[in-house]
Amino acid sequence: MRLAFMGTPAFAVPTLKALIAAGHEIAAVYSQPPAPAGRGQSVRPSPVHQAALDAGLAVFTPKSFKDTDVQAEFAAINLDACVVVAYGQILPQAVLDAPRLGCLNVHASLLPRWRGAAPIHRAVMAGDAETGVCIMQMEAGLDTGPVLMREATPIGAEDTTATLHDRLAMLGAALINPALEGLSSGTITAETQPEEGVTYARKIDKAEARIDWTKPSVEVDRLVRGLNPFPGAWTDIGGERLKVLGGHPENGAGAPGTFLDDTLLVACGDGAYRIDRAQRAGKAPMDRETLLRGFSVPAGTKVSPDK
Repeated sequence: MRLAFMGTPAFAVPTLKALIAAGHEIAAVYSQPPAPAGRGQSVRPSPVHQAALDAGLAVFTPKSFKDTDVQAEFAAINLDACVVVAYGQILPQAVLDAPRLGCLNVHASLLPRWRGAAPIHRAVMAGDAETGVCIMQMEAGLDTGPVLMREATPIGAEDTTATLHDRLAMLGAALINPALEGLSSGTITAETQPEEGVTYARKIDKAEARIDWTKPSVEVDRLVRGLNPFPGAWTDIGGERLKVLGGHPENGAGAPGTFLDDTLLVACGDGAYRIDRAQRAGKAPMDRETLLRGFSVPAGTKVSPDK
């Protein structure tokens, strides 16, 4: 098939590679414009942009598809379909209608649950038992289009947004070619999303990242796992911000936010939470044993109150 691909982050790269490996003609790749990244804040192409360049594909980085000239250029490519994965722009109806078979989106949730910007984070933070990937025909609404294919995966007790991100990226890559084939041959019927069960995965606000120790330990655990690797859950100890990267609930009781021993067991609203991995400001991530060599937190220490 003659395709265009739209995507920006690393999550989208496996799907692009799957399309290339299947022998489709990738007539154009669209990605967000290069942006400052890394410690040096040097301007770099997005992961999709770089992957496309490595594959010898033509890459376009328009600032907006609201530009009618950009829309006309896209329509002139004369596509069978367009595959969209975490592109980062809202596509006007004229763009959605331009390819012969429309635009397909790889979405990292089991729609209609977790429509929107941060479906992986929200599934972990909510304590969902499973998540998955849907291949959806795009329409004007926010992730409201009919679903061509879906596949679920359980969310394990140790899963983080990082581990699910990688797993779901590969699931999406595995589904996209069968979905395109089924759509083209008419052997797949798109299913309208039910009206019941709709939830919205709003963008992660950094203000959510501060750990509220009055919450039950299971909720603290979900927050830590859901915000790993970004933006990272954190707490304040003696005026120093400690980013909590991993841990697990344990039995324990005390005033919420109080360390119950000298090996990072913190009392929660219900139960306690053991910090297993953390990062001090300006330092590399460390496991608990390494962290405690230079970071003493005696039993009875309390986290700093909200300012």
